[in-house]
Amino acid sequence: MIITLDGPAGAGKSSTARALASRLGWCYMDTGAMYRAVALMALEQGIDLAAAERLVELAESLCIAFEGGGVCVNGRDVSMEIRTERITQATRPVADAPPVRDAMKRIQRRMAVGIDLVTEGRDQGSVVFPQAELKVFLTASPEERARRRHAEELSRGRAVALTDVLSSQAQRDDGDRARPVGTLRPADDAVIIETDGLNRDEVVERLLALVAALQGRKESTP
Repeated sequence: MIITLDGPAGAGKSSTARALASRLGWCYMDTGAMYRAVALMALEQGIDLAAAERLVELAESLCIAFEGGGVCVNGRDVSMEIRTERITQATRPVADAPPVRDAMKRIQRRMAVGIDLVTEGRDQGSVVFPQAELKVFLTASPEERARRRHAEELSRGRAVALTDVLSSQAQRDDGDRARPVGTLRPADDAVIIETDGLNRDEVVERLLALVAALQGRKESTP
């Protein structure tokens, strides 16, 4: 069974998806981290970020895995490295290249074969896994999302102003909605969950209820 969680930055996708997968005992896939990993390795290997076909070859050559709550590339833990501002900036051209999106879609589908999976990103339900049994779109107000991202940055020791986070977030949202591929949008049959005023555990409980209802319907179907 596949559960997709899509939504804008700061909506709580990553922490919610990770917690949900843990509660269910399923595998977890952070697709944003996968694009970041490709960008990191491209910079390290001196690959031009505009060279889409080179990036495709690179992506296909990497072994990306999610282990112990972290992200590993070819057995190396890159969890912290891929969250730097340098990699954030480098990820945009990587994720915007149609050939790279196609390659990552193939890779993500291969990783999902034969397992129960919670996967999160921007287009998981709308593009990558249209057959997913449960598609969820998590969202929140811009102010709430910025507040959460600001708290994350402070927890990482990065002194940033909330106003700067809000401005950067607005630019990112506009870019995500205008992308030619991997556009940020809910799947037509996605369940929309507004997370304002909800903590992570409350969101996870809502999702668990949806999963239980879905599993109940499947069991009752002759």
